[in-house]
Amino acid sequence: MSTNATTPNAFFTTPTKTPSGKSHSRKHPHPSFTAENDMLSSSLVSLSNSKSRFEAYNRLQAATVAFGEKLPIPEIVALGGQSDGKSSLLEALLGFRFNVREVEMGTRRPLILQMVHDATALEPRCRFQEEDSEEYGSPVVLPSAIADIIKSRTETLLKKTKSAVSSKPIVMRAEYAHCPNLTIIDTPGFVLKAKKGEPERTPEEILSMVKSLASPPHRILLFLQQSSVEWCSSLWLDAIRDIDPTFRRTIIVVSKFDNRLKEFSDRWEVDRYLSASGYLGDNTHPFFVALPKDRNTISNDEFRRQISQVDSEVLRHLREGVKGGFDEEKFRPYIGFSCLREYLESELQKRYKEAAPATLALLEQRCSDVTSELDKMDSKIQATSDVSQLRRSAMLYAASISNHVATLIDGAADPAPEQWGKTTFEEQSESGIGGWPGVTADIMPPNATLRLYGGAAFERVMHEFHCAAYSIQCPPVSREKVANILLAHASRGGGRGVTEAAAEIARAAARSWLAPLLDTACDRLAFVLGNLFDLALERTRNRELECGRKSGNMDGYIGFHAALRQAYTRFIKDLGKQCKQLVRHHLDSVTSPYSLVCYENDCQGGFGSSASSSFKFNQSSVNSFLLELSDATMKDQENIPPEKNAQQTTPGKAAEARDALRESQITVPETPSPDQPCAGGAKKDLGNGIDMGGRKRLSRMTGNSRNPDNTSAQNGGSFFFGNAADGLLRSGSAYTEICSSAAQHFARIREVLVERNVASALNSGFLTPCRDRLVLAIGLDLFAVNDERFMDMFIVPGAIDVLQNERQSLQKRQKILQSCLNEFKSVARAL
Repeated sequence: MSTNATTPNAFFTTPTKTPSGKSHSRKHPHPSFTAENDMLSSSLVSLSNSKSRFEAYNRLQAATVAFGEKLPIPEIVALGGQSDGKSSLLEALLGFRFNVREVEMGTRRPLILQMVHDATALEPRCRFQEEDSEEYGSPVVLPSAIADIIKSRTETLLKKTKSAVSSKPIVMRAEYAHCPNLTIIDTPGFVLKAKKGEPERTPEEILSMVKSLASPPHRILLFLQQSSVEWCSSLWLDAIRDIDPTFRRTIIVVSKFDNRLKEFSDRWEVDRYLSASGYLGDNTHPFFVALPKDRNTISNDEFRRQISQVDSEVLRHLREGVKGGFDEEKFRPYIGFSCLREYLESELQKRYKEAAPATLALLEQRCSDVTSELDKMDSKIQATSDVSQLRRSAMLYAASISNHVATLIDGAADPAPEQWGKTTFEEQSESGIGGWPGVTADIMPPNATLRLYGGAAFERVMHEFHCAAYSIQCPPVSREKVANILLAHASRGGGRGVTEAAAEIARAAARSWLAPLLDTACDRLAFVLGNLFDLALERTRNRELECGRKSGNMDGYIGFHAALRQAYTRFIKDLGKQCKQLVRHHLDSVTSPYSLVCYENDCQGGFGSSASSSFKFNQSSVNSFLLELSDATMKDQENIPPEKNAQQTTPGKAAEARDALRESQITVPETPSPDQPCAGGAKKDLGNGIDMGGRKRLSRMTGNSRNPDNTSAQNGGSFFFGNAADGLLRSGSAYTEICSSAAQHFARIREVLVERNVASALNSGFLTPCRDRLVLAIGLDLFAVNDERFMDMFIVPGAIDVLQNERQSLQKRQKILQSCLNEFKSVARAL
């Protein structure tokens, strides 16, 4: 801190140091008695004003500690490493010892020392402010009891908070005839390593707490460092520079200065050390202090005498023990404890005087705020007996929330999406739903990394569902499943065996794979809409702040807010359940055996070449033909479609099979004529399977096998379906055809479900009710009850007592702040 050599004497205000009239007469041999009396009167008035300011700030400081007020009161904060002499300096300022170093009170909790000069207090009168109160306890007489109280309060709080340090201060008021009017906040000393039994992070916690205490710009920093430490190797100077880079509000004190004196022999050495300009700057002048080292039990008078003696010995050594002495004009105001004490008192009084107008204005504002809070509390207490007014206010508030939800769905950018919106990944993780079931690929819809909410987030989830649904293909089907479905259809006869089988496979796959996607989509959309409640609350608060009003003053009713949130959550959950049922109904419709979705393309000419082939063969299914769905040569690969040349036909029958196939594609006779010509019996063999005997069926089943009986025994029998089987087996296996057809049926079902049904169902199931029915649903839930049940949301057991206690606390705070305000008004008039 920049200081002036004449400052200490100019602002010296300690009453015991007031100059007498006799000393003035020596300087002015022929004074005017009137002028002398005026000067003395002016000095006394100035002294009285300074003390009034000090007392006013002390009372205000006690109020801020008790009520947690944040007021920029000028304060001195003592900083330094452990064992750098902070505790000894505090004892010297107080004018008596109470062994603060023995309890190490500075290492755990801050201590606010309010020193009050009282000429009538021949013995120290110390009182501690009660925890969480502005009241002070009874005076403490014994100095040892002071140390015990500090230690006890520190340990009690640390056990309660389960921490190694605490920023909650202890406040002690000391009234004594030999102490100045001064307030100092003593902070925990910096340490490099935690003591045994302490958490390892204790040094970091101390440093962080001290920085937070010293950071407010209205506080003066009193930094102590031992004289044995060189400026270039100072451990804690950098920490102070982080708080106050230019040392504009920092007073630097070099403690234990007597330990360094023996190193000086010439004047230039002393002057260079005292200047410290190379490290602290030209405008920063440290104070150099030495205090008694004797820790034996001595009287308070002897303690103060030793302090004065040490100051005198330091000056005598600098003048007589150093060749050429030192630059007294430049450095004398900064050497000795007495100079530091005078400067601290004068500097604090100067800051008090400068801050008084701003403090007065701030006090007026705080008194007005507390009065307003008290009026609101009175309104809450009065509202507990006015049910109709409370109903009206609650209804208006619920309607406001519902309207804001509808606005957010329709599209809004308030509150800020950067703060309140969520990305796709955040929605997935925070909802606990995760990814889409059955989808292995990463689904990244457009705008996935943008923070969206409301209608925009709803549409993004819908697009994400669209992408997830189209990323699923019809899953592979085992030969056994195909055989069970196909053969069951064939056994009933009819003309659509293969198509029916493929459609049934597609319907089963759609029910199995698309149903979980629909449930997930409903859950995700419900999560998006559920988040709108907090956004609607924020919009309501913002609108109230803009308009400068409160909608029914509902802020403090926690029970009502909880009930309102619960009603909204229940409404969204019910919508989610209804939408799940609705989309499941659509899924059941498109996968019903009576649905024509799977056959729409049949009427338009088929799905393509393979579908056309399958369709044409179904027209001839009135004639039986054999489809062998098992492949004895492909063990462990039963789900892999066989190669086209894997099937074999009876030698010499290929031509007949092709002819039969060609004939069946042209026309399908309902009743083949027995006189119909045949080539080598091929026509007869491929005729109506119903009329075929057992021998013919066995011959067609065994094919090229030379041991038909053995083959029959291995295969466990054979199955017969329509004609032209050999042609089908040559062009592609039945398994391949059915799987291909099922995949296309599945794609058609998915397309109809996603494009036609689900989008409109989810929009009408979620968004329309939120716009049209939300306010009614919440109103019925909360307000369609009798007065007793309605008031349960506002008057829980003990709630009135809580409100009354809060009111009493506000009244007490208002009284204290008003008293401080009146006091500062008197101080302001005396400035």
